[in-house]
Amino acid sequence: MSLLYEWLDNTAGARRETATGGGQALIYRDTYLSWHGLRHRVNRRANELRSFGIEAGDWVGLMLGSVPEFVVLALALSKLGAVVVPLDPTLSGRDLDMVFAATRFRALVTRPNALTPFAGPVGASPADQPHDRPRTVLESRRRISGTLLTCATFKGASLKLRAVPEVVLFTLDAGGDPKGVVRERRQLEGIGAALAATLEIDTPSYVTTAAGLHTSQGFDLGLCVALAQGAGLVLDDELVAARLAKLLAEQGAGVLAATPSLFAAMARMPTAKPCQSRRVRCISSGEPLTHAVAQAFRNRFKVPLLSCYQAMETGPVAIDLPGRNPTTVGLPFAGVEIRVADRQGTQMPAGARGPVWVRSAGVSSTFVPPVKLRMHGNEVPIGRGHSDGWLRTGDIGSLDRDGRLTLCGREDDLVKVDGRRVALGEVEGCLEAFANVRSAEARLEYDDLGGSRVVARVQRDGPCTPKQLIDHCARHLAPHKVPARVEFGEG
Repeated sequence: MSLLYEWLDNTAGARRETATGGGQALIYRDTYLSWHGLRHRVNRRANELRSFGIEAGDWVGLMLGSVPEFVVLALALSKLGAVVVPLDPTLSGRDLDMVFAATRFRALVTRPNALTPFAGPVGASPADQPHDRPRTVLESRRRISGTLLTCATFKGASLKLRAVPEVVLFTLDAGGDPKGVVRERRQLEGIGAALAATLEIDTPSYVTTAAGLHTSQGFDLGLCVALAQGAGLVLDDELVAARLAKLLAEQGAGVLAATPSLFAAMARMPTAKPCQSRRVRCISSGEPLTHAVAQAFRNRFKVPLLSCYQAMETGPVAIDLPGRNPTTVGLPFAGVEIRVADRQGTQMPAGARGPVWVRSAGVSSTFVPPVKLRMHGNEVPIGRGHSDGWLRTGDIGSLDRDGRLTLCGREDDLVKVDGRRVALGEVEGCLEAFANVRSAEARLEYDDLGGSRVVARVQRDGPCTPKQLIDHCARHLAPHKVPARVEFGEG
């Protein structure tokens, strides 16, 4: 039994169900599950997964959206002691193949008609697969009872590590390839403790996140907060500004996490009502928060926006709890240490800009695949750490004399769009693969409303149109990586 299920079991055992809804664990549109009901459903699903041959230590991918079945399956796998691997449902074929090769899944749960690493017949030989596909043998493909979800199981043993993973979240490495961040029990405990001590969530309360549960924002500020604190989790796989504004006004949310662009859209709604609770934590992360968005949101809802910094490798790092200065991400979460240091880890003076390093119980030290990165003298590679627990995040920032952190950019070409990482080099490479493109340069562009998008400038060797290039990228990249605009340069 892993920690996620222990959190559920402890809360379900301690929580006294009430007729007023204080015992609700999961809310999805018109569906409500109490803590007792959620545990009952999880236990049944665990028995079903066990009948599929899934055991402790097996790696199982969940390629779903933010729906109740994701939570039920993740908790069921946690009860079995299996490794939960949340995956982005919009992963491109190349990225999914790389993830699959790195993890050697025992099983993969997908939505109907979803892309899978190997769609051949049951028992097909690896020799029957295309040469560029992972060498896997499909054992079975079954429908999960009461759903349209498919669970494909594969022959062979899952990946074995020195660490004992409970959850593996995938992000991008500095080179733009998928990187699995291994979270053991101690990392999950550290993240849960940091969130509880800093956010001071009232219980019973509700937690809502507009990000997918496969992201750091969705998993940490959504699922982890809810389970660790016994708060109800409000889910919606099609969250838009109108629904979020209604949730904020009517549900009495304890935590609402979203990107600045979504908070800006909420603030522009003329019919939005002020939030009734002044203890709600409206947490903005994934993109820089501007004064204009923060002020517009406060004027509309009468509560501040809290600029936050978190990442998959570190968990929650810093938050501006007073909500008075959106250009800073504030002070560290409880139990988190931050320093600005050079590439070797030597601390720099207050006010100086440099690489941001983080140390906490939530910082991961194991990644898959275990790529051997080139070392330059005593320099620590981006996304890796010292033996003393400090991790070089790849972000650039500065600390003032009071310890408040301000982020200034990245050391590499990784940027965030809608809270998800994009490697600009990958976008450029995709554009340059088009026949009539000589070279391409991608960059991130922000607007005044807090939104971000990838735009590209292309040098042509022959006739092509922006639409052709955007369509080409859409066929090969995940939707959030596709350039919103393509410009042409001369010479």
